[in-house]
Amino acid sequence: MKILVTGSAGFIGFHTSKALLERGDEVIGFDNFNDYYDPKLKERRNEMLEKYDNFTLVKGDLKDKAKLEEAFAKIAGDESRVVHLAAQAGVRHSINHPELFISDNIGGTQNILDLCKQNEVGGLIYASSSSVYGDAKESPFHEELNTDHQVSLYGMSKKANELQASVYHNLFGLHSTGLRFFTVYGPWGRPDMALYLFTNWIVQGKPLQVFGHGKMRRDFTYIDDIVAGIVAAIDKNYPCEIFNLGGDKTEELMDYIGTIEKCLGKEGQKDMLPMQPGDVVQTSANVDKARKMLGYDPKTHIDEGIPKFIEWYKEYHNV
Repeated sequence: MKILVTGSAGFIGFHTSKALLERGDEVIGFDNFNDYYDPKLKERRNEMLEKYDNFTLVKGDLKDKAKLEEAFAKIAGDESRVVHLAAQAGVRHSINHPELFISDNIGGTQNILDLCKQNEVGGLIYASSSSVYGDAKESPFHEELNTDHQVSLYGMSKKANELQASVYHNLFGLHSTGLRFFTVYGPWGRPDMALYLFTNWIVQGKPLQVFGHGKMRRDFTYIDDIVAGIVAAIDKNYPCEIFNLGGDKTEELMDYIGTIEKCLGKEGQKDMLPMQPGDVVQTSANVDKARKMLGYDPKTHIDEGIPKFIEWYKEYHNV
């Protein structure tokens, strides 16, 4: 297939693009290489994708419809797919920069939907997030839970994306699958995510900022499991569905930190801090629907996934 992957130089976009290229799909990557975190990491990921003959990059911003049209021109038709992973990320970042989340995540997604319709794209797979559940009390979270009470602007923007896609399916018949990702981690990960931050602080001998006094719990999901779910969603191409993609196991934050320390052979000093605005105490994914309809089967536990990240981190940073 011809597949447009937005955010192709991002963490999940890179791994997804690589998997699609390796199975023989033609991938058109789209990324703006913004400086939310070090663009050099994005450039290194992109360099790896550029080695494939079946990869083409269009450098541009989601808000630049002309650039998006250039990318869509390469995939138009019923057999094409769009995997929309580009977004302004970061729950905490959204508190201080709400305008970015409205313009990029909602406005940018609107441009994607319009061009999917105009180019008669065969299917759209897009990134949602566990953040749409807010601080839900019922656990584990399942797709039928009410998601009208987000606690972050980031979560609100992702809920908006689900509504946008649903409307475009209802009005224009656009096939769309939304994937609610639960705390994705692994090699080539984002430097603003917990695993990367904790590892940096331990290596550098700096205190770890542990929010929620260490009482938080998360459903951590290894990148390979996420990519398997995305590829399955591309191939199934359901008319209009939402799926949780999680690790199927909720971990204590302190156990997560302990596994990092064990891998590094070094214990970190910890500053136990209160919850930050926009954060939630727990995420926990019920993946029964994805297991049944996508064949989703998360296999990688943190005892296996964290060492793989640490191995990559040491090589990338020459530690």
